[in-house]
Amino acid sequence: MGGSELCIHNKLKYYCKECKGSGICIHNNQKSLCIICKGNLLCIHNKRKSRCVICDGKDICIHKRRMESCINCNGSSICVHNKNKYNCKLCSIHKYCIHLKLKYQCQICKGGAICIHNIRKAYCINCKGSQICIHDKKIFIKNIKKIFFSSKI
Repeated sequence: MGGSELCIHNKLKYYCKECKGSGICIHNNQKSLCIICKGNLLCIHNKRKSRCVICDGKDICIHKRRMESCINCNGSSICVHNKNKYNCKLCSIHKYCIHLKLKYQCQICKGGAICIHNIRKAYCINCKGSQICIHDKKIFIKNIKKIFFSSKI
C-alpha cells in the first residue's frame, strides 16, 4: 500500500471514520456494510452476502457452515485436534496461563481484561464497562440485533 492511501491516523483514507472517508456513511459505518443504508455487501437478511447461510453465500460449505470453520471440509481455521486453531489449548498454549484460562481473562493471574474489582472490565458496572448499558445492566448483543433489525424487508 502506498503512503498516499493512508491518512494521518495510519488507516486507509477511504475507510477512516475520523477523516470522514468516502467509504464511511452518515451513520459512521462502512457504507458497504451499513444495514440502515442497505450496503451493497449485505443480502436481504442483513448479513454479508458471502456469509449468509440462507442465500448460499460463497463462504458457506455444503454443511451450512463457514468453510474456514468446517471440520468436515478441513477448514483453514481447524487444527490437527479438530478445534478452532485460535482457541485450541494445545496449539495456542502461549495464550493460556497455568490455570488453563486465556491469560488476559484469568482473574488469578490478573490478566489485562480484569479490572480492579476482579471482574472482566467489559462487564464491570463500577468501571462502566463497554458491555454495561445506561441502566447498569449487561448488554446482550444478540437481543439488541433482534430488536432493531427484526423488521421484514
